[in-house]
Order: sequence, then C-alpha cells, then structure tokens
Amino acid sequence: MVMESSEEDDEYVAHEWITPQSSVSAAYQSHTEKGIRKLCSELLELKDAVENLCGNMQSKYLAFLRLHEEVVEVEHELINLQKNVSAQGILVQDLIRGVSRELETWKKLDPDCTKPDPVCLELTELLAKTTTDPKPSFLETLDGFIVEHRVEEALNLLETEEKENVQAAELFKRKELLEDQLVTIAQQSSLSIFELKKALSGLIKLDKPVLAHQLLLKAYGSKLQKRVESFIPSCSVYQETYPATLSQLVFSTISNAAKDSVSLFGDASSYTNRVVQWAEYEIETFVRLVKENSPLLETASALRSASVCIQASLSHCAILEKQQKVLKFSKVVLVLLTPYMEEILDLNFRRARRRVVEMGREGDPEVMLTSSAKVFMSVIKDNLDQLTPMAISHFGGIVLNKILQLFDRYVDILIKALPNTEDDSLVDSKEHLNFRAETDAQQLALIGAAYSVSDELLPVAVSQFFNLQSEKEGPGGGVNLEYKDWKRHLGHSLDRLRDHFCRQYVLNFVYSREGEARLDARMYLQGKGDDLFWDPEALPSYPFQALFGRLQQLASVAGDVLLGKEKVQKILLSRLTETVVMWLSDEQEFWDVFENDTVQLQPSGLQQLILDMRFIVEIAVCGRYSTRTIHQLVSAIIMHAIRAFSSKGIDPQSALPEDEWFVDTAKAAISKLVQGTSGSDMSDEHDEHIILHDDDDDDDEEEESDSEESTDSIPSLDESSCDSFASAVAGEIESPVYFTDPDESDQQP
Repeated sequence: MVMESSEEDDEYVAHEWITPQSSVSAAYQSHTEKGIRKLCSELLELKDAVENLCGNMQSKYLAFLRLHEEVVEVEHELINLQKNVSAQGILVQDLIRGVSRELETWKKLDPDCTKPDPVCLELTELLAKTTTDPKPSFLETLDGFIVEHRVEEALNLLETEEKENVQAAELFKRKELLEDQLVTIAQQSSLSIFELKKALSGLIKLDKPVLAHQLLLKAYGSKLQKRVESFIPSCSVYQETYPATLSQLVFSTISNAAKDSVSLFGDASSYTNRVVQWAEYEIETFVRLVKENSPLLETASALRSASVCIQASLSHCAILEKQQKVLKFSKVVLVLLTPYMEEILDLNFRRARRRVVEMGREGDPEVMLTSSAKVFMSVIKDNLDQLTPMAISHFGGIVLNKILQLFDRYVDILIKALPNTEDDSLVDSKEHLNFRAETDAQQLALIGAAYSVSDELLPVAVSQFFNLQSEKEGPGGGVNLEYKDWKRHLGHSLDRLRDHFCRQYVLNFVYSREGEARLDARMYLQGKGDDLFWDPEALPSYPFQALFGRLQQLASVAGDVLLGKEKVQKILLSRLTETVVMWLSDEQEFWDVFENDTVQLQPSGLQQLILDMRFIVEIAVCGRYSTRTIHQLVSAIIMHAIRAFSSKGIDPQSALPEDEWFVDTAKAAISKLVQGTSGSDMSDEHDEHIILHDDDDDDDEEEESDSEESTDSIPSLDESSCDSFASAVAGEIESPVYFTDPDESDQQP
C-alpha cells in the first residue's frame, strides 16, 4: 500500500517495505474514528426508532381510551333508546285503551248500528290482544334489565313471573343471556367473595347449581394460584419455613371453599365429593411445589423443610376434619410426602455417615480418644433437631433404625482403631484410619466412649421418640419400636466392639509369649510327680499367673479411664475372662496334645489343669465379675480334661484331691501373687486392682454378674467371705462341677 511520509521519515524513504509509526497510528486512528462514528449513528437511529415506537404506543393507547369512551357512550345511548322504546310502547298501549273506550261509548250511544265498523273491529281485536297477553310488557322489562346488566332485578322478575305463570318458551333465551352474564361476573379475577356468592346464587336460581359449583371451585382455585405465584419467589429466602406458608394458603383456601359449598349448596354428597376431589388436586399441587422449591435434599435445611411441611399439613388436616368429617386428607398428605421424606432422611443419614467416617480418617488421637462420642452425637443431633413432633410420630421408626445403622458404623470405626491380629474386613478399605489405639488406656477410652453414647447420650436424645409412642402411626413408619428392642440392637453393636477387644487381647496374650509363659497344653505333660497335692508351693501355671497380672493391670487402668463406669469395667473384665476360657474350650490344637497316642499323661498334669481353671474362677469371683458363662465353660473344660486323662489310664477318683484343696490353693495363690506384686499388705492393692464395686441394682446385672454378692464391700482374700469355686457353682449353675466323670461315678456302688 502507498503511504505518505512526513519530513521526519525521509531517512526511511529508500525502504518502502517499512511502514512509519506515525502512518500506522494515523491509519488505525482513522479506522477507530470511523467505527465510533458508525456506532454513534446506529445508536441515534435506534434512539429515533424507540421514540417513534413509544409515540405510536402512546397514540394507540390514547385511541383505545377514546374508543372505550365511545363504546360506553353508545352503550348508554342504547340503554336510553331502550327506555324510550319502552316508554313509547306504554304510550301506544294507553292510546289504544283510550280509543277503545271511546268506541265503546259511541256504540252505546248508537244502538241502531248493526254492522260493525272495520276500524272499530281492528281496534277491538288489538285491545283485546294487549289486555289478555301481558307477556310482551314483561319481556320488554326483562330485556331492559338484561341490557342494563341489572342481573339481580332480572332474576327477581323472572322468579315472580315463573310463580304466577307457566314458563314460556320466550324466557329460555333470556335465561341464557342472564346465565352468560352471571358466568362472566363469576369468572372475574378481581371479584370479591361476596359478589361471587351473589353471582352463584343467581345461577342457582336459574337452575344451574352444577355450573355454579364448578365456578365456585374454579374461582377459589384461581385465587389460590395467584397467591401461591406471588409467594413462590420468597421460597428461596425462607428455605426452612416456606412449606408452612404454602400449607396455610392451600388448606385455608380448601376450608373456605368447603364452607361456601355447604352454605350455597348444602351438604349433599355429590357436591362434597367434588370439593374433596378438587382439594386432593390442590394438595398434590402443593406437594409438588414443596418438592420443586426444596433446598438440596442432603442438607439439614431440606430435612427441616420437609418436617415443617409434615407438621403444618397434618395440623391443617386435623382442623379440616373437625370442620367437616368428610374432609379427611391426612392419608393423602402422608402418601404424597412419605417417599419425599424417606429420600431426605436417607440422604441426610448418608451425609451423617460420611462425617462419622471422616472423623476416623482424620487420625487425630485427641479427637478419637476424648471427643469421638461428642462428635458422633453432634452428627445425630444435627438431624434430630430438624424433626418436628408430627415428623417424629410418623417417621420415628425410620429415624431410629437409621440411628442404629449409624451407631453400627461408629462401632466399626472404633473396631478399626483397635489392634487387629486377624483381618481388616470390618470396615471398607477406603475407610482406612490413620490412628491406632495401642495402649490399654487408649483402647478402654474408645470402648468407654461407645458405652457413653449407647447408655447415656443416645437414650436422652431419642426420648421424645418413645414419648410420642401413642401418636397415630402413618404409612411412613411410625415409632413402632419398643425401647427395650431398640436398646437391644444397640447392645448387639456394643457386643461386637467388646468381643473384638477381648478376642484381640486374648490372642495377643496367648501367642505373643514364649517359653514357660506361653499357654500350651504341653506344659501339663511336664509334671513334677504323681501327686501335686503334696506340694506346699503349688501354684497355677506360669501363663495363668501372667493372665492374673494382666487382668490386675487392666483393672487398674480401667479404674482410671472408665471412672464412674463400674458396670462397664465389670462387663469388660468378665467378658475377657470368658474369652480366655472359651478359647481353651474351643482350641482343638490344645486338646489334640492330650489325645495323642504317643503322649504319656500323669496325674499331676490333670491336677495342674484343674487348679488353673479353679484359679480363673476364683479371680472372677473375688473380683466380683464372675458370670454363669465362666462357671459353665470351666466345668466343661474340667470334664473334657477328666475324660482325656481317663482315656490314658488316669483314675480321677484316686488322682484328684478334694474340692476344697483346689479352692484353697487357688485363693492362696492369688494372695501370694498380690503380695508379691505389691511388696506390702495385699488388702489395699487388692481393693484397687481386683475388686470392682457396683452398688447399683440393675436388671441387666443378672446377665453380667450372676454370682455377685449383695454386700457393698469385699474383705481381703484371706477372709472366708470370698466365695469358693464350689459354692459359686452350686449357687449359679444348674448342675454341680464333677471332678470325676458322672457316668463313671454312677456305675460305682
């Protein structure tokens, strides 16, 4: 392109392919100015077009107003013309009557006139017709009322005429005109209820009650729709309470429509059924609007909104039913809202489950050890606080089951945090925890948190559910759980946690020891002689002495960590003891040693095994956490051992000393071990580490501690008040413990 150069650019003239900067600026500046000028021109044209459009609209609007005024004037002129026509008709009739009277007078004055005058004859016929048929006058008056939109006067005139004369065919068209006028009036959106009822009464007088009833329901539906449409934009502002306002609008409209229906049409079933059908349609629309304007379903606001909806709707339904018995909409509301409420509950408890899992994933020991119960309850209360009494009454059963499932997941998290020597399948692999409770104190803290939730916090949180047990249950699943059943389900979850702790504790105790401290059946094959009875230093075997120390240590830690939860301490210690005995009873490898044909058994081995079992029982009895299960399992182990040794030629009758020897030896061993660990008088140490007091008389204690005495304190182990194994068994199991095979004893003379 060719460009002009200034004097400053003379040095670049020789290089035509170089464009000077000034030329570039001038070129682009000119293009920019042209674009701006063109844009300004277009904007000005647009402005002129808008002004012309506004002017046209204003002129057309003014023309419309003038046309409207002219129509009104023409209407008035037509009414005046109708009045003039009616007046002229009346004058003509008066004139005819006057002429007729004159003719009658002439006829009387001229009696000789025999031939009637044609004019007189025509006037006489016209007069007779006018006199005998007053219908034209009535129709003209009626037409005047119709033209003037004097509906009420026209109706009264019709009613009067129909009472005096048989309805004529001429009235049919007039009634249609009146009907159209009344329908038009009734369909006006701005019409007041009073004017609406007047129009509908007119239709009833015209023998159109069905049409009038339809218009009544349509008018109320139209008014309701307008009120709802004006309120809908506010739903996003009042997310939790908007259903209550919508419910008020809908059910108050239904109530008013039902009242007006009865006042205008009576309580005939045909009209009542139409009201019910119309009301059900409006309720369905109401529920749809509640769903469409709901917050996110997984949020607490959505749960609160749905609960408020149920509370308000069912309360209004109860009021309607008191007003008129046939207006029963509670079931309709529940059928429509139940799937919606169930979905919200499901999503909210899924969110709660994620929060519980996240608590475990965070791996904060402080949170898990000290605040896991508080975190779990905050998750629960976040949902429970959103529920209204009506929602609890009709959906309480679902909520309680969801809480049980959530507590079960909480227990899974706690189990995952405990040591696990078996497998990690209790919780999904994606729910990996960064925290492990390694010490006894940490593990007991987690167990104590679970018991606090189950026994104290959750029952208080859901107490209102069972207080509303007597409320009417709906299809959504009312509170149909008994409190005992619900607590039993919680107990099953706690059993899983407690059993996992005890199982891992025992497995760690059994398999983590080496040498003489390892629990192995072969230690009963290494007897010191034929008779342990003559050994004044007879003690339980090393593994059970170690078990005694572990139980002592655990009791001490539990006394500090589970302070104030004596019941939980006793449950744990008793179940731990049961688990040890149960492992011995079920461990087939343990018993295979005795059944090996190459093994030589000695009486001292049987005596040692029975002493170990009596030692376990005496630990539990003196620690006041003995249970029926412990006694039964120990009895079964002793019987199993007797049979095993008897099969190898050992005579139990001659090999075993009296019961009292085992009891006394076990008690003496406990005393020696306690004194040996404390280095002083054993009474204080024993009270702290072995004896657990529980003065509360709970019905559940029967299952946990059947062999407990009723005294408030336990003396030292040297005193006779510490129950012996024999006395405990005699009082707590159905059959006594035999030191010989019952079958063999029965055969003896």
